[in-house]
Amino acid sequence: MPSPFLSDTPSEPKRSPTDRNPKRVLLIVDDEEGPRQSIRIVFKEEYQILMANDGLQAMEHARHQTVDAAVLDIRMFGMSGIDLLKHLKEIDPAIEVVMLTAYETLETARQALRLGACDYLTKPFDIATLRDAVGMAMQRRSISDEIRSNNEKLKELQEEIHNQQLREEIARTRGEIYASIVHDINGPITIISGFIEVINQRIKNVSKVEGEDLAIIRDRLARMTRQVSNCIDISRRYLSFLRGERADKTEIAVNQILSDLQELLKVHPHAHRHQLTVRLLEKDICTQINGTDLIQILLNLTINALQSTAQSHRVEVQARLLAEPLPLTDLKEGPQDRFLNREAFHNKAPLLALSVEDDGPGIAPEIMGRIFEPYFTTKPPGQGTGLGLSIVRRLVEQSKGVIQVHSEFGHGTLFSVYLPMAGGTPAQ
Repeated sequence: MPSPFLSDTPSEPKRSPTDRNPKRVLLIVDDEEGPRQSIRIVFKEEYQILMANDGLQAMEHARHQTVDAAVLDIRMFGMSGIDLLKHLKEIDPAIEVVMLTAYETLETARQALRLGACDYLTKPFDIATLRDAVGMAMQRRSISDEIRSNNEKLKELQEEIHNQQLREEIARTRGEIYASIVHDINGPITIISGFIEVINQRIKNVSKVEGEDLAIIRDRLARMTRQVSNCIDISRRYLSFLRGERADKTEIAVNQILSDLQELLKVHPHAHRHQLTVRLLEKDICTQINGTDLIQILLNLTINALQSTAQSHRVEVQARLLAEPLPLTDLKEGPQDRFLNREAFHNKAPLLALSVEDDGPGIAPEIMGRIFEPYFTTKPPGQGTGLGLSIVRRLVEQSKGVIQVHSEFGHGTLFSVYLPMAGGTPAQ
C-alpha cells in the first residue's frame, strides 16, 4: 500500500514568498512508481522532493506547504494531469508546472499551456531536456516570488506614505482649525472692545448712571452678551468639526442676521471713515443655515471689503431671494472672475443670494486665483492672517452653496454667495 504522502522530507508549513529557503520544492506526480523515482533521482540533490501517486495526494501537498514547481503526468488513474494542473493553479497561481505525456496531442498541449503550464515534454524524455524544463520552471518561480516580494514591499511603502500623509493632513487641518478659531473669535472680541469703549465714554465722568446713559449701557451689555455667545458658538462649531460631528442648523431670520451685522459693524474700527450700507430683504425669510456660520460669512466678506483700502470708499451688503436656479453655464472663470464649488452646489430654487460689493482698488488678475488659499494675504506682516476668505469658502461649501467673485482692478470687487433655501420659510 503506497504511503499517502511520498516525500524525501517531512511536510513543512507554507513558505512566505520572502523566505530565503536554500532548497526549492519540486512536486513529482505520476501514478507509476518507476517514473516518479527516476525523476526524484535526477533532482534530489538540487531540490526538496515531494511525490504523489495521484491528484488528491498532490493537492494535499500543495495545501500544506509551498510548492515551487511540479512535474505532472497527464494520463493518471482518477484525476488527469490537466485537471490537477487546474486545481494546483487554484491553490497557488504561482506554482510552475511541467507536463509529461507519452500520448502527445496538439489539443492536449494547447489546453495545458492555456491553463498555465510552463512546458510540455513527451515521454520518454532525456535528462538534459527535463533538467532544462524544471530549471526554467524554478527560475520563473524565483522571478515570480521576487515580483511578489517587491509588490508587498511597495504596498507597505505606499501604505506608510499614505499614513504619513494622513498624519500630516490631520496636523495641518488641526492647525488651520485652531488658527480659524482665533481669527473668527477676533471679530466678536473686536466688537466687544468697541462696546466697552462706548460704555467707558458714558460713565467715565459720572458718579451715577441713569436715563439715556443707562439705557445705552444696558443695550451695549446685551449686545456684548450676544457676542460672547457667538464666541462660544464658534468654539463649539470648530470642536464639533474636529470630532467629525455635524453642526446643528436652526431656522434663522435673514433680516435679523443682516441687522445684527449692521449694528456690529457700527463699532468696528475698520468701518470708520467708510460708507457702509446694508440692504435687507423686502420680505424676511427664515433659512436653516447655522446662524453663526451665516454671520461669520457676512462679517468676513464685509470686513475684507472695508479693509481693501484705507481711502474712504463704499461697501454695500445686500440680500435677495432668487426664484430660479442659477444659469451655471453662463458663469465662467477668468482673470477677473472666480466661481467656487460648482460641482457640489445644490442649485435648486429658491436660493438666497448675498452680495458684498465695494468700489475699492479691486483684485489684481495675477492674485485672483489665490485669494481663497489659507494664509494668503496682501497685507503687510502683522496686519492680516489670510484666513478670512478661506473660512468663508469652507462655510459656504459645508452649506452646499457657491461663491462668485467679479473684480475689475482699480474699480472694485463684488462677492456673491448663493445658498440653497431647503426648509426656508417666511419669517413671522
